[in-house]
Amino acid sequence: MRDTTRVLVIGGGPAGSTAATLLARQGIEVTLLESAVFPRYHIGESILPSALPILDLLGAREKIENYGFVKKGGAYFEWGPENWDLNFDHLTGSSRHSYQVIRSEFDHLLLEHAKTQGVEVHEGTRVSSLDFDGDRPVAANWVATDDRERTGRIAFDYLVDASGRAGVMATKYLDNRVYHEAFKNVAMWSYWRDVKPLDVGPEGAIAVCSVPYGWFWGIPLHDGTTSVGLVIKRTALQAERERLGSLEAVYADAIAQCPRIAEMVAPGTQLTDLKIEQDYSYAADRFDGPGYFLAGDAACFLDPLLSTGVHLATFSGLLAAAAISAIVDGDLAEEEARSFYTKAYHQSYERLLVVVSFFYNSYNRETQFFEADKLTRRERHMLNLYESFLHIVTGVEDLDDSKDGAAALDAVANRLATSGQLVAGHNEAMNSMPTSPQTSVSGLFLELEPRLRIRRITQGEPISQQS
Repeated sequence: MRDTTRVLVIGGGPAGSTAATLLARQGIEVTLLESAVFPRYHIGESILPSALPILDLLGAREKIENYGFVKKGGAYFEWGPENWDLNFDHLTGSSRHSYQVIRSEFDHLLLEHAKTQGVEVHEGTRVSSLDFDGDRPVAANWVATDDRERTGRIAFDYLVDASGRAGVMATKYLDNRVYHEAFKNVAMWSYWRDVKPLDVGPEGAIAVCSVPYGWFWGIPLHDGTTSVGLVIKRTALQAERERLGSLEAVYADAIAQCPRIAEMVAPGTQLTDLKIEQDYSYAADRFDGPGYFLAGDAACFLDPLLSTGVHLATFSGLLAAAAISAIVDGDLAEEEARSFYTKAYHQSYERLLVVVSFFYNSYNRETQFFEADKLTRRERHMLNLYESFLHIVTGVEDLDDSKDGAAALDAVANRLATSGQLVAGHNEAMNSMPTSPQTSVSGLFLELEPRLRIRRITQGEPISQQS
C-alpha cells in the first residue's frame, strides 16, 4: 500500500465504490480500504431506478444489466385497507426499471469495477484509528484483518467515510449520531426457496404488505430464492415474543396474519435462520467537516420501507466525488463545496424521512405502529420536516391556505396516503437531485457532462426555492 494518497475512502459498499470510482475517473488519486473481503453478505436487496443514472456515470450499468439480476418493474403495496401498484413505467426518462439484487454480488461487481477505473483497493484492511491535525483527519492507521502484525499508516488530503453502520468518524470521533426515537423498529428476515411468485403488481415487483403491528417485504432474487422480512415495532415485538415464546414463532405468526405473504411461502421452504437488525434509523447531526465527508450508512440510514438505502448511498458517493473534484480543481473553496454536499444530501434524506413518516402514520393510527407524530421537537427542528414536505408535494397536490401549517401538512399527508399518491411524492423526491438551476442548492448544482463538477448559477438562470 502507498504511504500517501490524495483521497482515502473507507468502505467498499455502494457509497464508497461510487465515490472512489467517480474520483478516479476524474483523474484524482484515490485509495479505498475495506475491512471485509468481498463478496460479503449485506441486506438491502431492492434497488430504486434512481441508482441507474449513477451506474451510467460509473460506467458500470452494462455490467449490472447483463449480470442476470431480477428486473424490477415496480412495487405492489397492501397497506392497511388499501392496495395499489407502483409501476416504474409511469416514470419519465430512460430509468423506468430497477433490479432486485443479491447485495453480496451487486456490491462485489461495483468494487471490482472500481479497480478497473484506477482505484487502488485493499480488501481485508481495517482502519483502526485516524490521526488529526486539529479537527482535520490527515492519516489512517490500518491493520490487515487476516494478520494483526501487518499494519501501516496512510496519509491523505481528503477523506470519504463510507464505513457503513460502523461509522468510523461518527461513532469514534464525532459522537454525533442521533437515533430517531419514533423509528424504534426491528427487522427480521429469512430466505425461502420455491415460493409462489407474486401474481399481482408489476413484473419483478417487491411485495410490501402490512400486518397489525408492522409489515412484510417479499423480494424475488435471481438465484431462485425470495427474501421475506418482517418489520415490527420494538414494543410490539417484546409483547409478541412474551406471548409466543421465540422470535421464530413471532415471524411465523405474523406470516399467518398476512394472507399475501402466507400464500407466497406456503409451497416454499425456509432456507436460513432468522437474521435480525435493530436501531437502524439514525442520522449524524452533520455530514461533513474539515477535509472529510460522511457518505451512505456512515452518515444516515432511514428505513427499509421504500428501499432507499442504495439510493442514498450512491447519491452521497456522487455528491462527495463532485465536492472533492470541485475543491481539487479550484472551482469552489472547501467550505463552500462541503456546504453544498451536506445541504444536498440532507435535503434528499429529509424528504424521504417525511414520506416514510407519513406513510407509516397513515395506515393504522389506532395501533400507532409508527409514531411519526411523536418525533421530538429537536428532531423536527433539526430536520425541518414541514419545509421538506412542502417541497415533496409540489406538483403532486396543492396545499390549502392555512394559518396552521401543521394542520395543512397533516391534511395533505392523509389525502396523499389514502390515495396512493404518497408514493408518487416519493418518486418526486427520488428525482430531486440538484442537477439543474431549477433544483440547485445555495446557487450551486451538479453538472454531469462532459465532466462531473459543481457549477454556480450564472446571471439570468432561474434559481430554485432551495437556493
